[in-house]
This record gives sequence, C-alpha cells and structure tokens, in this order.
Amino acid sequence: MFERIQRSFSSKRTTSSISEPTVETSGSERPAYQLGDFPIDAGRPLKVLVIGAGFSGIAAGIRFLQRIPNVELTIYEKNEGVGGTWWSNRYPGLACDIPSHCYQYTFFPHTQWSAVYAPGAEILAYLQNVVATYGLEKYIKLRHEMVAAKWDEAAAQWRLSIQRPKQSLDGSDAGVEVFEDTADLLFTGIGGLSRWNWPEIEGLQTFKGTLTHSAQWEVGGESSPAPVEPVVRKGWEEDVKDWGDKRVAVIGVGSSAIQIVPALQPRVGKLLNFVRGKTWLALPFAGGKMAELIGRDPASTNYVFTEEEKEKFKDPEYYKEFRHALEDDLNGVHLGTLKDTEMQKGAREAFKASMLQRLAKKPWIADHIIPEFGVACRRLTPGPGYLEALCEDNVDFITTHIKRITETGIETIDGQHHEVDVIVCATGYDTTFSLPFPIVGRNGVTIADKWTPHPTTYLSICVDDFPNWFFSLGPNSGVGSGSLLALIEYQVDYAVRAAQKLVREGLKSIEIRKEAVEDYDEYIENYFPITVYSEKCRSWYKMGKEEGRVVGLWPGSCLHALLALKEPRWEDFNYQRIDGSRNRLRWLGNGMTYNEQHSTGDRAWYLNDENVDIPPAPLRPE
Repeated sequence: MFERIQRSFSSKRTTSSISEPTVETSGSERPAYQLGDFPIDAGRPLKVLVIGAGFSGIAAGIRFLQRIPNVELTIYEKNEGVGGTWWSNRYPGLACDIPSHCYQYTFFPHTQWSAVYAPGAEILAYLQNVVATYGLEKYIKLRHEMVAAKWDEAAAQWRLSIQRPKQSLDGSDAGVEVFEDTADLLFTGIGGLSRWNWPEIEGLQTFKGTLTHSAQWEVGGESSPAPVEPVVRKGWEEDVKDWGDKRVAVIGVGSSAIQIVPALQPRVGKLLNFVRGKTWLALPFAGGKMAELIGRDPASTNYVFTEEEKEKFKDPEYYKEFRHALEDDLNGVHLGTLKDTEMQKGAREAFKASMLQRLAKKPWIADHIIPEFGVACRRLTPGPGYLEALCEDNVDFITTHIKRITETGIETIDGQHHEVDVIVCATGYDTTFSLPFPIVGRNGVTIADKWTPHPTTYLSICVDDFPNWFFSLGPNSGVGSGSLLALIEYQVDYAVRAAQKLVREGLKSIEIRKEAVEDYDEYIENYFPITVYSEKCRSWYKMGKEEGRVVGLWPGSCLHALLALKEPRWEDFNYQRIDGSRNRLRWLGNGMTYNEQHSTGDRAWYLNDENVDIPPAPLRPE
C-alpha cells in the first residue's frame, strides 16, 4: 500500500516544480529565497581539460571519470604516445632510481618488474597498460600541445589554445594548426622536469660529430616515433651498436649522467666523463631492506629478480606485505634530510665508506666527487655501476672545467683538447618553472609574473588569481624521500574533490585566497633552513643554483605532504555561485535526492560496504 502511494507521489514530483513567488525588495533588503527545482545530487555538468598524459595526467583521467558523474573529459598530450617523461626519455641506462615496487600507483600494483631499478621501457609499458585497462584512449588526444591558456571571467571558464598537426588531403602532415577549447576546470600535469635546454658552452653547435642531449636522445635514429599497437620503441642499444671504437664524452654528474656512463662504458672505445660538481651516491636499496625481504645476500650487487622471486610476488597477500614493508622503510629516512641529525651524520659516514670502496681502483676520484655538503642536498641516487664504470681502463674522469667545444672535441681551461666522436649533454632541465606558454589569470595577471622571482603556490597545487586551475608536480612538489607517486595521487585527489565541490554546490569558480598563498610561502621560507637542502650545492631543487630558494621540494616529508593534502581546508578558498543567489545553501535543492525523485537507483546506499565504517572492538585495546 505504502509503495503505491510512494510511486504516485514520485511521479507527481517529476512533473511539477517546487518554487516560491518572487517578492520584490528594495535597497539593501535580501531578495526573497526561491527553492531550487532540483534534487541535492543533481550536479552541474563539468568540462575538465587535463594537460599531459604522464603519471599525473593518467591518474587525473581515471579519478575524474570515476568520481564526477557529469564530467566531459579531454586529456591533451603533446607527445606521440602516453607516458610523459617515460615516453620522452630513452637515453642509455634510463631506469627508475627508487625501487620500482614503490614507483607505481597505489591502485594498480605490478608484480613483475625485472629489477629493483626497472628500466624505463618497463615503466612506459606499465603506464600504457594502465591506460588500456581503464579505457582512457578515447579521452586522450596525442600530438596536441597547449600553447596558451586564459581565464574568461564572464564565462567562468578557461580558454585554451591547442596546437596540433595539420593534415593534407592525402593524410600527411602539413604543418600545424591552432584551435580553441574551453574548460570549467583545468588540471595540468606537465611536471617540473619536462623542459630541457642545451648547456651554455661556447661552440657547442659547431661540433661536427654526433651531439645529443639526455632529455632528447637522438643519434641519427628516431627520438619519438609515432606509436604502434602495442607501442614498441627502438631501444638505445641499437643506436650504439657500432660505437665499439668511438670516443664518447658525457657532460654532467646528475642522475642522468650517472645512469648513462655505466650503460655506455662497455659499448664504446673510450668514455670521457666531464664533471664540474660533486655528488653523493646512496647505498643501493637492493643491499638493504630489499635483500632482507627477499632473502638475498646484503652484499649482493645483482639487482635483477629471479623467476622464483617474481613468482612469489604473484601471491597478492605476500606482495602486499612486501610492498608495504618497502614503502614503510622508504618513508623512514626523512630525518636524514635535516641538518645535524644522527641519521644525517650516519648517512654521510656510510655513503662515504661505500663510495671509497667502489672507487678502490682509482681512489683519487674520491677527492673530486665526494662532497662537503650534506647527503641529499642534491638529488640522491644509488647509481648502480657508476663508480665502478669510472674505474674501468677505458674511462677518463675529467674535472677540469670546459672552456669551449670545437669541431672535433672539447677544450678545457688548462688548454688540453680532447678529441671525441660523440658528445652527450646530460646537463638537466629548466627547473625554474618558467613555462613555455602563457597562462593568464584574473585581471590579466600572468603566471610568469606571479612566479617571479620564484614560484608561490598554495600547498603546491594552486595559486591565487587563477581560479579553477589545479596542478601536480608543480613548484615544491618533489620529495626528498618517500613515494612521489603517492604524492601525485593525493594532488590529483585534491583537484577532483575541488571539482566535486563545484558540481555539488553549483559553484562556477573556486580560487585560493592570496593570504593563504602568502602563509604557505612563509612556511616554506622558515622550513628549508633547517634542512640540508639549504646548504651550498648546485641543485635543480634550487632552480639550478648553489644557494637560494628551494622550489623543487615539498617542505616536509612525503607523509607530511599526504596528510596536508588529505583533508582540504575549504575555508582557504573564495567562491562564486552560478545562479548568483545570496543563499550559500541553495544547492540543497528541493529536499530530495535524484533516486527518490525519479524512483530509481539505490535508495539504501548508506548500507553499502564502502559507506559503512565498522569500528574495531574494543576501540582502544590495552
């Protein structure tokens, strides 16, 4: 009987409106309230544009589709394939520099990494698998590059200029064309290590041999070919198969050079590593917690997993415990980044001893590579095989500064000329967050102006004067220790929750308050002086400078970042409502949910497993 009455009531509700008569007001009187003719969960449609299809953009695509019912999503990617930096980079020795089991999404575990530090091709394949699994291909537009973005105040939307290849009638490329797209919410996941420059060395472009950069590996072959199904990219090994008698110069001692040198050393006639700075090399993770967990000899230098070990990882419970133990250990070293802590002192002693041992064949190198500054002041990498490669007979470690490049080689300031056939510039990226395209916010403010002399943000995810724009891996988003992928996911989740708020409450814009940005800036300025990052060392953390503002790292530990981002402080934002109502709760609608009004769907969803929080008993075990 009651069900029939309920159905009758519901059907009437769907054909009639709930409203109040408008009452005219004068002066400063509040206008009469008009009840919304919509259920509380009707939600506004939302158009979201994501820039970049690397780890950040892929995670964003998945979460926006999962959690925003009325979303219209497009992901623009400038490259010919997904993967971000793992698509763009293919230099010799490219690999993860933290354990690969800690370099994956929390929601998409992969058990079959070939090695502790998996090669770049495997990481790219992992990301391609994620895209295929979640069916993101239909939302991703490859070879589409954002070249400008401007906030349209009247429409409360972002207007983006997108550049793409222009095709002729026969299907071949005919230059490029630019078109406009709009977004209610813009999410950028372009990363801080995606823009590279040639080093400023006199005569560099006069070199007649092979000149390449680690960030754009080209030695006469393809650098970023069009994808094939499945995408298979030519390995760098093929590029260097005829280098057995060549003299190869590698300029740099950053993380890329540290991977390139041991990869090329056994494949070339002579390798010259030109180094102007010093760096710490960490103890290999495989010899510590990893060895303990899988039962290896802690002194083992074999970083490749056996088939038996990979088979054990297929057990979900075993793998879950294994990965949890790894990340727990990875998150346990933050104290080592603080000045004068026992962990920092212990790391210096242990790393120095390890480096001296690995340089036993050429001990003089230690004087030129072991730093005086603290461990982790520069990006820390284990560098498997690097120091051992420097000790080989066909490798010269050259610390005399480069004066200029000639047509046939490299001249150092002491007058020596080194004849080489190949020059590899492993000299890093533009880490100043000087974006290669204009982004214009409210009142004509550009992000270039906003981020001069250094970038300022709120919790490293948004900035004042730029409504409805969130980003990951922007300024102060890196981690000195811990899982970068976890931080990316939490930055994405924050943006998605902001989108949910826009949808749920009928808002047209959300913008962080200027004073909140200023407060975060003040916190950053007072945090980093207690860390080793503020010591004198040239680092991309400090925009490539020896001293100054730290813009590359989160001001705290990885776990600190996750808790800071877990629960948004909505009071730190300003809002504008779509309907212009003065009543901030008009989104309550007509007092019903969609399923009630339309007699459809689940009307007892609060009993579903994901919504039931069963407390443990007893609550506080003794």
